[in-house]
Amino acid sequence: MLAEIWRNVRLAIVTFLIFGIAYSVIVLGIGQALFPRQANGSLVTRGGRVVGSMLIGQAVTSKDLFQDRPSATVNPQTGKPEPYAANNSGGSNLGPTNRALVQAVRSDIAAIRPLVGPGPIPANLVESSGSGLDPEITLQSALLQVPGLAKRTGISAGRLRALVLREVRGPSLDLYGPQRVNVLQLNLALRRLEAKR
Repeated sequence: MLAEIWRNVRLAIVTFLIFGIAYSVIVLGIGQALFPRQANGSLVTRGGRVVGSMLIGQAVTSKDLFQDRPSATVNPQTGKPEPYAANNSGGSNLGPTNRALVQAVRSDIAAIRPLVGPGPIPANLVESSGSGLDPEITLQSALLQVPGLAKRTGISAGRLRALVLREVRGPSLDLYGPQRVNVLQLNLALRRLEAKR
């Protein structure tokens, strides 16, 4: 019996060393060697200062910028809503009939409506993603924001539309999902455009 227990303990230790430590070190090494930018968070810097990540959405506080999709993340210590809390990603996990979700979507519609005007609003402008940190919106959502942004910034709708179309990415592997735009990248391009005026 003692021999069996000792054998199981050794197996657990070896399994932990292989899959808990060696595997992690190998994957980290491969990531750093082949994809150093992505492995380090795809951070974007301007003027020597980090302004965001291409992989994590962030709150857009200015109405003169393209708006990101809502975030359902919470502070891990308090459990209270904290949009774009990268240390606690996750969706709300609320079902479509849950009153809290319905109220949140109504609130998001009320917030975005003055920026996009009347008409249908794409779901990704009023619903959070599964991670709560999605940095992209659909091409349709970006283009919907162009007329309102043109009025607020004084940049012509044609120039803003061209800006959006320059930043668009195709479906993943040219197969899956809609055309999309990274909001941080789009807003940085918008700021460059404004600086040239």
